[in-house]
Amino acid sequence: MSILVICLFIAVLLTVISKFPLAYAMSKQSKGYDNHHPRTQQSELTGFGARALGAHQNSFEALIVFATASLAAMATNNVSPLMSQLAIAFIIARIIYHCCYLFNWASLRSLFFTIGYIICLVMLWMCF
Repeated sequence: MSILVICLFIAVLLTVISKFPLAYAMSKQSKGYDNHHPRTQQSELTGFGARALGAHQNSFEALIVFATASLAAMATNNVSPLMSQLAIAFIIARIIYHCCYLFNWASLRSLFFTIGYIICLVMLWMCF
């Protein structure tokens, strides 16, 4: 179970880590980071900044699905080596996804999004 919890912790951290490129873009594409109106500033981003925003927002969306799959595995006491490997694969897929988003590799990004999503579906299916 500890690998699942560690992967869940990393997935939560990825939501924070994904903010760093976004904050960098916000400070570079504007007159500094506007902490008073960050969402307004984010809506004006283009290029790298807009992709960083998309990656950041998607990290929260992916966390919901992965957290559900991980917690279902723990709740049903279905923590196997395969389940742990799937959780690790999800984290790897998410890191690659984020990099692809930042580098504007759209097709690869979609591939790794799909891989991560399928991993979560398999994890949930294994709980039946």
